[in-house]
Amino acid sequence: MKLQPPNQIARRWFLRDCGVGLGSLALANLMAPAASAADPLSPKQPHHAAKAKNVIFLFMAGGPSHLELFDNKPRLAEFDGTLPPAKLLDGYRAAFINPNSKLLGPKFCFDRYGESGAEISELLPYTAEVADDITIVKSMSTDVFNHAPAQIMMNTGSPQFGRPSMGAWLLYGLGSESQNLPGFVTLNPPADFGGARNYGSAFLPTICQGTKIGGGQIPALYAKLLGKDEEPGPPLRNIANDEIPPNEQRAQLDLIRSLNRHKLTRDVHNPEIEGAIESFELAFRMQDEVPEVLDIAAEPESIHKLYGIGDGGPRDRFARQCLLARRLSEAGVRFVEITAPTNWDHHRLLKEQLAGSCEVTDGPMSALLTDLKQRDMLNDTLVVWAGEFGRTPYVQSGSGRDHNNKGYTV
Repeated sequence: MKLQPPNQIARRWFLRDCGVGLGSLALANLMAPAASAADPLSPKQPHHAAKAKNVIFLFMAGGPSHLELFDNKPRLAEFDGTLPPAKLLDGYRAAFINPNSKLLGPKFCFDRYGESGAEISELLPYTAEVADDITIVKSMSTDVFNHAPAQIMMNTGSPQFGRPSMGAWLLYGLGSESQNLPGFVTLNPPADFGGARNYGSAFLPTICQGTKIGGGQIPALYAKLLGKDEEPGPPLRNIANDEIPPNEQRAQLDLIRSLNRHKLTRDVHNPEIEGAIESFELAFRMQDEVPEVLDIAAEPESIHKLYGIGDGGPRDRFARQCLLARRLSEAGVRFVEITAPTNWDHHRLLKEQLAGSCEVTDGPMSALLTDLKQRDMLNDTLVVWAGEFGRTPYVQSGSGRDHNNKGYTV
């Protein structure tokens, strides 16, 4: 190792040349038990004092057009219908764009809102009302431009399989404040574009993966309020215990646990066995608390009205998910992710389809912030709105925009 003069030692030199020592320390910490064997998800103190203790991640899958929502480009309107300079497309890669694609000006008007003067599209009137409660970051970029790897990248930090999701990392590192609920819940997760990898735990303990609720079906409590019969039974499948008394179920679990523990004595540190033990115990505890937390019918009519619940359709469904996210966070769930029930992949008919996607999500998102704020939860709950990438300034199919991974907004 080349020694540096004391007055020239910099952090980057230290991290680079002392990597072996630091790597060993990091590996030892990673391989150590996440918490006590009795409670692997017990709360843990972070390295620095934290302001946020919960995350609600609103995932707009498909790639929302930042150019029509949060990133006003008045000069782009001046060049609408013209070919861009050739150097702009030199070496540029996108999903479908070609050198003959002309520039496409913004399709909606912007105005400034709040004391911050944030520029927000006319498509988001409810979001505009809470302009001073949000931060708009316009400098995002990602390494990939197709949906599956980009969504995995957004959720795990890598476009390749085998990496833990954000929620899993947070749960592993910080633990959970709730003993009877999962620390990471994913609502309406996508079945494609990476599927369960977007909320999996990979090489972290299995107990850190997201607990899936919904995903293409309307839970019973939702259906009841809608006057429908799509899905009979409890709001989360297989959570109710209607077959045997709790004491007998406890005895069954104790027997299974003892068998699994015996297996562990012969198969040291098998994460699948350890994960099964922890999952069985958590599921047993969830039976008492989960039905109550998921029962949004217990909320007063004023809250239902705030979120816009009761109209039916995708907007109603998203509103219920936003309210459920607040209830889960309030109950101590560390990380809640909602995949919006609308497609933001507008390769054509951008003006019509983008307006529809915003109509579904704008009101419920604003209501979520308002509800959190009035409960004094917005001070320690981080709400994130993001897609996997944005859209190009070039036209596609005459009326849409292509994927843009070079610059977009969260």
